[in-house]
Amino acid sequence: AWPTELATAKQYLSSEARASWSPAGTIVYEDALPPSGGGGRVEVRLGGATRLDARGAWQGELAPDDSTLDFALVTEDGEYRIADLPAALVVPETWFEQRYRQVALYFPDPSGSVLVPEPVFVGDDSTFASSLVSGLLRGPGRALEGVVGTQLPSGLRVELSVPVTDGLAAISLTGEAGAFSPADTELLFSQLAWTLRQDPDVDAFTLEIDGRPVRTAAGETRVSVAVGGRLDPVGLQADSLLYGLRDGLLVSGTPGALDPVDGVLGRVDLDLRAVAVDLIGARVAGVSEAGGTLYLAPLADGGGEGDGAGGSDEDPGLAEVETLAVGTDLLPAGWDVHDRLWVVDRTSDGAVVTWHQDGRRGRLEVPGITGTRVSDVLVSRDGTRLVAVVRGRRADALRVARLRSDDQGAVTGATRSRPLRLDDDPSRRIRDVAWTSTTTIAVLNRLTDVSAKVVTVGVDGSPSGLGGIITTLTGARALVGSPARGARVYAVTDTGLADLVATVRGPRVAEEGLTYVRYAG
Repeated sequence: AWPTELATAKQYLSSEARASWSPAGTIVYEDALPPSGGGGRVEVRLGGATRLDARGAWQGELAPDDSTLDFALVTEDGEYRIADLPAALVVPETWFEQRYRQVALYFPDPSGSVLVPEPVFVGDDSTFASSLVSGLLRGPGRALEGVVGTQLPSGLRVELSVPVTDGLAAISLTGEAGAFSPADTELLFSQLAWTLRQDPDVDAFTLEIDGRPVRTAAGETRVSVAVGGRLDPVGLQADSLLYGLRDGLLVSGTPGALDPVDGVLGRVDLDLRAVAVDLIGARVAGVSEAGGTLYLAPLADGGGEGDGAGGSDEDPGLAEVETLAVGTDLLPAGWDVHDRLWVVDRTSDGAVVTWHQDGRRGRLEVPGITGTRVSDVLVSRDGTRLVAVVRGRRADALRVARLRSDDQGAVTGATRSRPLRLDDDPSRRIRDVAWTSTTTIAVLNRLTDVSAKVVTVGVDGSPSGLGGIITTLTGARALVGSPARGARVYAVTDTGLADLVATVRGPRVAEEGLTYVRYAG
């Protein structure tokens, strides 16, 4: 039935099972073999089955043993009834894809300075707003302790549903909740606003807990879903310009119009192979061509001070270039919204992950990534995800770890990384990866010496796509992507930049002499 209701399904259950059965998740399958067995037990073997938890978060593929579902049967009033069954809604993939959409639940990081999207699948029906709020109420889970938190106290639940009338969602919760400080209330409203704005029918909401309205600092009960802009996981001041290297100089602009920046790196060739501009467009971190030195410089003249990479009568701006780190073979660095710069060094003992912030630095052990052969790395702008391409003897793997911090924003640790499944290619080699949204990554897989395929995957491991497109390109050697809404995704080829999300694939934008290009971050 749609919207989902269980009354019809429960008619096939025994009286005892009917009273107790409550799906705590969803199993989605591609196909199923005919039922087998007899008497009091029947088995159904599923093919291509995956699981979602109670919030709708993707949990990955079912193990072969778990893909065989057992049903115990009893006789009631002369008819068979199911007496024992999985505590999950079990649905075919085609049905699921037609009725569910992937969205995000937003939870604050421990410092409360940024909201972090956690992807989930939610039924796109009249209960959409209710499902979003119910997902938030379940919380982020213990596995994400130290990564994200929540302003919604445990024990609250939606009273009946979240009705939406004329753009207003009326949220009525029941349960225990203490008093909220003004800062806590602002964060609570922001968490709800970012989550509910994904419902096109919702423009604002009200919140009641045990019949008592929760008000804004101005005493209002109606809250716009547009609040909370300063907590944007993309970064409040991040721009959509491209930054790159041409003839050894730092250039910036739009495709076809990249010009040298108004700073020392736009005038002086420091023999760099990669650059990373921070999210407010103030500083740039550059890796030397040999990979052994990481420089930090202001993006524009007069943008900062440093220890200096050496004086020069030709350009006094060199005095502001700082040697931030020395390593063996440094990968391109990445910035997050906390103004942290993340760096991975490929040493003889494998990958070493470090971070730099306000003159401080630290080394972070990331299980499954530290000590491996890492060929590429991404850090989410919200500072909670580290994605790495790990080289294997026969194939490359894409792994993601969650980054933990405290309420002051200091890095405290990382979770064990887990692989993101791309396909079953036993000889997969990954040329490059790039963000396409806050929760999806584009992957450039090498097919031959001259051709490559671009696919996308969710940070939770769920399949995704560039508007459903999986594309094959000739001559593609790198990707340029951004989590910012509306940012274009490009493939870097020998003849220029190819827009991967264009409705009609047009000619590539020529960018002669461009050796490296990326967005801020």
